[in-house]
Amino acid sequence: MSRPVVAITRPKDRAKKACDIVEKLGGSAVLAPTLDLKPVNTSSLRELVERKDELDWIIFTSPTTIVSLNKFYPDFIKTLDCKLAVIGNKTGKLAEKNGLGVDLMPNDFTAEGLIEEFKRRGITGKTIGIPRTASARPVLPKELEKLGNKIILAEAYKSLFPMDEKAVEDLISKIENKEIDAITFTSPLTVENFFEIVEDKEKIAKLLSDNLLTVCIGPITARVLEKYDIDYIYPDTYTVPDMMELLFNTWREENE
Repeated sequence: MSRPVVAITRPKDRAKKACDIVEKLGGSAVLAPTLDLKPVNTSSLRELVERKDELDWIIFTSPTTIVSLNKFYPDFIKTLDCKLAVIGNKTGKLAEKNGLGVDLMPNDFTAEGLIEEFKRRGITGKTIGIPRTASARPVLPKELEKLGNKIILAEAYKSLFPMDEKAVEDLISKIENKEIDAITFTSPLTVENFFEIVEDKEKIAKLLSDNLLTVCIGPITARVLEKYDIDYIYPDTYTVPDMMELLFNTWREENE
């Protein structure tokens, strides 16, 4: 059986693990980031740091948040004295590596999953810090406020259009030439930015449905693929290793 060629569209600084998994599972990885992440020191992040002692909870939704805080405020995490909620294993592991204990991590690695856990535990009347990207969906702070909590929202990093557009254009060419077997998307923006660069959106969307195995990390990203009428699959657990495992199992079943 030939080695499947798998396109990785996640940010470059997060892509190594995904590429390593592809190689380990017997495939070849093609890296074409459709999203770049840049830590930023904003006034809202400074305000969050200054109001650290007011916090009952802080929520880390991605590893990049921790990277940004460590870059600009290296003492912040070391001196945190509040409860911590995270979304996703990778974020939780990085938090623990930085000496923090994780008090809450939902089984469903989405904002909605975290909201349900806060509801289930009856967490209300608390001051909650949420450092993240400004382009993140508003559902998390909005719903936590509805529960009667006070939210301190801070921009810790920017989600940027891909800096290396040529890599994405090369990927599009490979898709048209049937040189790619599968493609992965790990966030809504990885899909949106990809199609910003695509000229013939209908043609590429059809190729992603008919010629490729399109795999995304979970239901939030899947909603964007649905906008383009693309057939997709995603794993029960919304992690990169589970996504890749599903991809290879499905590809092998279809190519036996």
